[in-house]
Amino acid sequence: MTLDTIDRADAGSRDDDAAFDAARIADPRFVRENRRPAHSDHRWFRSAEEAADGRSGYEQSLSGRWKIHYAKNPAAAPAGFFDPGYDCESWDDIPVPAHIQLHGYDRPQYVNVQYPWDGVEEIAPGQVPARYNPVASYVKSFVLDRPLETGETVSVSFLGAESAIAVWLNGRYLGYATDSFTPSEFDLTGALVEGENKLAAQVFKFSSGSWLEDQDFFRFSGLFRDVVLHRRPAVHVEDIRVDVDLAPGNQVADVALRVDLRGDGRVRARIDGVGELEDRGDGGFGIRLQNPRLWSPEHPALYDVEMEVRDGDGSLVEVIVQRVGVRRFAIEDGLLSLNGRRVVFLGVNRHEFGLAGRVQTAAEIESDILLLKAAGVNAVRTSHYPNSTAFYHLADRHGLMVIDEMNLESHGVWDRIRKLGAPIEEAVPGDRPEWLPALLDRAASMYERDKNHPSVVMWSCGNESYGGTNLRDVAAYFREVDTRPVHYEGVHWDPRHEETTDVVSQMYTPAAEVEEFLREHREKPFILCEYAHAMGNSFGAVDEYIELAYREPLFQGGFIWDFADQAIALTDRYGKEYFGYGGDFGDAPNDGEFCGNGIFFTDHTPTPKLQEVAYVYQGLRIRIDDDAMTVHNRLMATSSAAYRCVVTLAREGEVLRQAEVETDIAAGETGTVALPLAVPAAPGEYTIDVSFRLRSATAWAPEGHEVAREQRVVRVQSPAAVVAAPAPELVRGAHNIGVRGAGFSVLFSTLYGGLASYRFGMTSDGGRELLTSMPRPHFWHAPTANERGWEAPFEDGQWLLASRYGRVRDPLTSTRVETDETSVTVTLSYELPTRPATTCDVAYRVDGAGRVEVTQTLHLVDGLPSLPEFGMLLTTLPEFRRLRWYGDGPEECYVDRRGGARLGVYDRDVTTELTPYLRPQEAGSRTGVRWAEVTDGRGVGLRVESPDGMEFSALPWTPDEVENALHHTELPPIHRTVLRPALMRRGVGGDDSWGARTLAQYHLPTSGDLAFRFAFRGV
Repeated sequence: MTLDTIDRADAGSRDDDAAFDAARIADPRFVRENRRPAHSDHRWFRSAEEAADGRSGYEQSLSGRWKIHYAKNPAAAPAGFFDPGYDCESWDDIPVPAHIQLHGYDRPQYVNVQYPWDGVEEIAPGQVPARYNPVASYVKSFVLDRPLETGETVSVSFLGAESAIAVWLNGRYLGYATDSFTPSEFDLTGALVEGENKLAAQVFKFSSGSWLEDQDFFRFSGLFRDVVLHRRPAVHVEDIRVDVDLAPGNQVADVALRVDLRGDGRVRARIDGVGELEDRGDGGFGIRLQNPRLWSPEHPALYDVEMEVRDGDGSLVEVIVQRVGVRRFAIEDGLLSLNGRRVVFLGVNRHEFGLAGRVQTAAEIESDILLLKAAGVNAVRTSHYPNSTAFYHLADRHGLMVIDEMNLESHGVWDRIRKLGAPIEEAVPGDRPEWLPALLDRAASMYERDKNHPSVVMWSCGNESYGGTNLRDVAAYFREVDTRPVHYEGVHWDPRHEETTDVVSQMYTPAAEVEEFLREHREKPFILCEYAHAMGNSFGAVDEYIELAYREPLFQGGFIWDFADQAIALTDRYGKEYFGYGGDFGDAPNDGEFCGNGIFFTDHTPTPKLQEVAYVYQGLRIRIDDDAMTVHNRLMATSSAAYRCVVTLAREGEVLRQAEVETDIAAGETGTVALPLAVPAAPGEYTIDVSFRLRSATAWAPEGHEVAREQRVVRVQSPAAVVAAPAPELVRGAHNIGVRGAGFSVLFSTLYGGLASYRFGMTSDGGRELLTSMPRPHFWHAPTANERGWEAPFEDGQWLLASRYGRVRDPLTSTRVETDETSVTVTLSYELPTRPATTCDVAYRVDGAGRVEVTQTLHLVDGLPSLPEFGMLLTTLPEFRRLRWYGDGPEECYVDRRGGARLGVYDRDVTTELTPYLRPQEAGSRTGVRWAEVTDGRGVGLRVESPDGMEFSALPWTPDEVENALHHTELPPIHRTVLRPALMRRGVGGDDSWGARTLAQYHLPTSGDLAFRFAFRGV
């Protein structure tokens, strides 16, 4: 049934010379015309030497410079441009592959759920915009690199054309195809001429298929993947299917090939280093492997099946090398398993996106994969379309499990049903028969191309397209042709056809709710196909999910959203470069910076979130006790003995001793190993770090790369230090209170209510002034993307007012001064403009050495909203840009994202401390800071201390300045260094970015008294 429907998707019965009718792009049933059937992505070569070199004489690249004409809609496109006599020489040049929107035509548009035409043209599903539907007409002249041989044919393959393409050669119409993300291949043979040939293509930005391509990404168009000519000799292997049957116990594997041989010839197949495959007739070959090397993410072993194709005369016509991975991925005993071991997906969703948009080279794709491997990622979901074929070859080689997702998302229609009350009958594709051919065509194109990749462990029917019989039939197709499990998340929202998916799949469900769900629903394995929405400063409390995955067998992990920010390099009116997001291109509608969800930035450099990703995804979980460490090996196929285990003892950042210890804890097991060193008895704060490192270099990381780590902090107490300096001098004035001692002076204004001056050091004018404004109690930070998502500023905005406009009432009479034998204490009480009203007391205790100890006490009352943070804001000189701290690091960290941080001494430049998220927001803070210094080039500056640990931020801008900037280029010139010591900042959260709040345990209390104590002094 399903295969017949796929066949009906091709309107190939039309006369080859018939004219193309552009009006048909608005017909959902017009899926393809004369497009060649999809086939495996194997390459064929003329000789073994070519195969070894990777350059095939049967391929001719047409990528490079093409001619282009741009029209804003099909009616304005040039008529007859494909005819040989039509002169296109005056047209512009454009590189292929490329998006036309990045080369001066149309404009980039970023939308998430919205269709790009929503509110612009009123059209029904399947129809296309008429007034604005950009059309790119391409022309390329080429000459075959050698004459055709007898029986040889030539085709052209457009590996990516968004969203629909019509093709002509020498004026002859060849065909039409949709599905932006799988190859569109057409036979050229009958239209070729000797000498120069004119290849023409028309690419439509919107077609009926665009209703199925409402993914969360920039909307581009054009030829964005390579264009290749393929020669097929008279005897040719058109398709290969590899089947591997790995028996239980993993000791025996049967490898079977099914070869679709065209023409009069024969095939011989062998596995390099193993032997010949038995010819079983009718295109079938097989071999049994004893004790095979298994493919897994940790050890991606591959066998090379070498095929020789000879014609009837015995002449060699093709050499094919097909890589085969021996592995068994299936649902066994109710669990997703690889080679008999339970799987936990430590996954990432990956849009294929880089500095050139969705145009990526194989080298760039490989770089992405190596970055993910180095971070401990073991799986990728190709959200939400098939990636370039190079991705799958590289995933095979380097070891990533892949959920291969077909090109489908109709989120904008689903929203009408879910949120606006539209009837279920309006769902696209839903139960509507006109959409089934397109879906099955997309499913078949993906399956046929990718079926032989061992990295592909599941097929996905698409994303966020509700449910219905059409998706049920797509799943049935996958099961008809293959044995891999089928995935579809939309059944969660439309459970009428639960058989569509072999797993329970949800998105952004909090860990506690996943656990609650699985208490009652234990029919299928459970995965989160999207979780940990990493938008901006996010990725908080992800350890909750990972620990659940190793506690609850049915919860088998998930896929972070997502790999890298999607943004486009722009230059502002002042010549400053920045990355643009939705709305920066004159695009409307748009979804702003919602495209910035990466654990990597747009240029694929790591964000600070990667520090936490690597920690929660590490395959060895370590607990350090007094004299031993316990290691739980969460890997599937690797003993801990594969890695060096280095134990380091340090005191307050200074390494005292380092030793190695041998471990041998099998995959899935837990073991205890004695520590090779002990904490001294001398007073101090010590750290014990355990680090597992690669013994030798791999393709994805150098020797010594850290694959797992843990740290324990041990304090050996000592008596409190006594300040030997004499008590400072108190100077009482009418409007000021002065405190001074050897080498310092402090001035409090009782007129304006605050600490007005702090001078330190011996200079001709009485010491260098280290404060540029009065310190103030501070309760606010620039909202993060997640906080804006759950509208925290609406709820918490009064804390912004409290930070800006809190006041000391009648400071002349209310300021309190106390003295003792060693210090002077000045106390101010701030009234805060909150509802209900509350107060904050600030006591400054100045000792004889110039150290100022600050105690803040916030008197919370019932009814106040959650505090974004509780601390103080101090500003000092912009020259103090050298930041050095003893605390958690090296990257920014927050109370719910500090597992990957380690206590140590670190150095940074203040001017780079505001993390360059797409939209400026709270960033750059550290937890557990015992002390921090900001100094100039001579070492002069300010030191902030909190022995019990504080959160600390040093930035060149105030939170107000950060919040007011939509891009980093809009931040003002640097006039100060802004210090924000804090008892705590609210955790960043990140279960999602449109309503999920930070988990309760990572909020500040909302009632009672909060006290925060820290100190500062000049250095």
